[in-house]
Formats: sequence, C-alpha cells, structure tokens
Amino acid sequence: PQVVERCVAAAGYSVGEFAALVFAGALGFAEALYAVKVRAEAMQKASEAVPSGMLSVVGRREANYKFACLEARKHCESLGIENPVCTVSNFLFPDSRVIAGHLQALEFLQENARKYYFKRAKMLPVSGAFHTRLMEPAVEPLAEVLKSIEIQKPLLCVYSNVDGKKYMHSKHIQKLLVKQVVSPVLWEQTMHSVYERKQGTEFPYTYEVGPGNQLGAILKQCNLKAWKQYKHVDALEDEEEAE
Repeated sequence: PQVVERCVAAAGYSVGEFAALVFAGALGFAEALYAVKVRAEAMQKASEAVPSGMLSVVGRREANYKFACLEARKHCESLGIENPVCTVSNFLFPDSRVIAGHLQALEFLQENARKYYFKRAKMLPVSGAFHTRLMEPAVEPLAEVLKSIEIQKPLLCVYSNVDGKKYMHSKHIQKLLVKQVVSPVLWEQTMHSVYERKQGTEFPYTYEVGPGNQLGAILKQCNLKAWKQYKHVDALEDEEEAE
C-alpha cells in the first residue's frame, strides 16, 4: 500500500494506457473496461478489412527503418496495391522497432532483411497493423465512447504513448487516447521522459504490474540504472496464493 501512496508517475503500453489512467484516477474502472471493449472490437473489424500485420525488428546501427518502409511500400505499389501502408508502429528501445502495414510489405522486409541491416525480423502473432492509419475505422467508435465517459485530471503524472509527454487535462486524455489508435507507440521516448534526471539523482522504484516482464526488458535496454530499481508484480500471483 505505501508503494501505491508514494507513486509519482504511471505509463501503460498501448491498451495498458487505459490501466495507467484508471490507476491515476482519471478513468473509472468499469467505464475504461467498456472503452477497451469497444476499441478492441473496432480494431479487430479494421484489421479484417485488409491483410495486414506487425513485424518485430532488431536492427544494426546502420539500419534505416524509414527507407526500408519506403521501399516496401514501393514494392506493394508494384503489386497493384493502392496507397499501401508500411511504417514504424512501435519504438521499443535503441535498434528495436515494430513495423506494421500491409502483409506484402512485411513479407518483403523479411525477405530483404540483410539489405536493410535487420539482425532479426519476426512476424508477431497479431491480426492487424495496429497503431497505423489502417486502424482509422476504429477511431470514430472509440471517440464516441470517450465523449460519454467522465474523465478526470489524473492524480499523478501519466505519460502518453502518442508524444511521450504527460497528460495535462481531461480533454487532452480524450483526444490522445483516440489518436493513439492510429499513431506509433513512442515507448522508448516515454522511458526517456519518465526517467530524465539530473546526474547524481537517484532513480525511482519501478513496478511492472501484470503478465510478463517485457516492459522491464525494454527498460533495461533504455536505461540500465533505472532498471536496477525495477520489480515485476505478476497480477496472478496473489490470486493463486489466495486459492
């Protein structure tokens, strides 16, 4: 309990941003859950409209992700795909990105991984190109739901995926949660914002709550000193002990 009371900032990755806002008192739990349900259904519907996906990439220092995506889009155009999508959708840590878009573009990048200095290019087990403009059909349903929900100013700093900065007020939250659906997740940039410190200042304790410790692994790559104060709290552990 004292950890919760002393908490100064929160952030959530993609849909986890709703959890961070509930924790910070900006959204009610039930309303946030309903918004997440509408968001998920709308994103699923959007992903069924176009064969698309996400590619996890670890690049060498020389990797130019923008250029690789441009060439992948040109490849799609040569196949007759109009207005193809292929763009960085998640900034994870230095030299690691998730690229999302049309399936043909991602397959092209996998086949030409060496040319673009990708050490690893692996398809993610997801059904769509989340955080790209292919998710535009999901914008309106989520915007409508968020208009009907009461949003408060957060009780502590919550950082947005869209720009890596703190949410300022309720209208700001409403606007950016909608924008997040079609914008890249700037997680690496968010980590730099959260842990920016004057030299010699101690880093805060960091808790990752929920299944898996992927965000801890990312933090280790972004800021080793901050990671040394990191702990993982598995949400299921307490339930299993109670049973």
